[in-house]
Amino acid sequence: MRSRGWVLLGKLGGACSLSHWQIYGRLLVFVLSKVFDAFTPRLQDSNKKVNQWALESLAKMIPLLKDSVHPMLLSLITAVADNLNSKNSGIATAAVTVLDAMIESLDHICLLQAFAGRVRFLSGCAVLDITGRLSVLVASVYPRKPQAVERHVLPVLWYLLNNMTGGGILPGRSANVRTVVIQLSKTLQQQMGTRLQDFAAGQPKQVLKMLQELLNTESPGGSCKVSDRGTLPDSRTAGSACSLQVDSRKDQK
Repeated sequence: MRSRGWVLLGKLGGACSLSHWQIYGRLLVFVLSKVFDAFTPRLQDSNKKVNQWALESLAKMIPLLKDSVHPMLLSLITAVADNLNSKNSGIATAAVTVLDAMIESLDHICLLQAFAGRVRFLSGCAVLDITGRLSVLVASVYPRKPQAVERHVLPVLWYLLNNMTGGGILPGRSANVRTVVIQLSKTLQQQMGTRLQDFAAGQPKQVLKMLQELLNTESPGGSCKVSDRGTLPDSRTAGSACSLQVDSRKDQK
C-alpha cells in the first residue's frame, strides 16, 4: 500500500495543473493521508537510523508538499516534538530541522495554533524549541490575525507564568524556560502594546507580577539554543483557511 501510494502521489504531482486540481485535489489529500498513516510512526521508530532517516525525509518533503500536509499537521508536530529531547544528536538535530522547514514552508496561522496547543505537554528542550518558535510566529501572525494570537498564544503565556518558578523552572518538566518566556512576553508586548496589559489584568496577581518582572529583564542565555529566524514573509498568513482543532490530550508515553 505504501509503495502504491508513493507511485500514485508521484503521478498526480506530475499530472496536476490548476485546471486539474479540482478533479485530483481530494484524491491527492486521500492518498497523502494514507501515505502519512504509514510514514508518521517511523518518526518515532525504535530503530534510531530509521527514526533519523524519517525526520530528515520529512524535512525535505515539507517544502514540496507545503499546505497539503495541514490535515496531518497535528500528528506530525506531536511526533517531531517527541524527538527534540532525544539523547541522539542526529535525531534531535533532524527534529529541529523539521521545525524550521515547517516555519519556512507552511501557513503560519496553522502552525501558531498547533504549536500553542502542544506547549503545555512538552518538557526539556522540546518546550524551549517550540516556545521559541512560537515567538517568531506571533511576530508574523499578529499584524494580520491578532485574534488568532490572543486566542491561542495568550493562554500559553498565562500557563507558563502561572506555573514557572522564580528561577524559571516548570515543575516536573526538567527545563529552565525563563529565556523563552521572556522572549515570548516581549514579542507579545511589541505586537500588542497596551492590550497585553489589558488582558493580563484579568489574570491572578502572581501572573501579572511575573509578567512585569520578565518584561523588565534582559534575556539571558539558555541551555538549549533556539534559532532566531526573525519574522517571515506575511504571505504565510494571508488568506489562511486553517481550522485545526488542537489536540488537548496528553501524549501517551
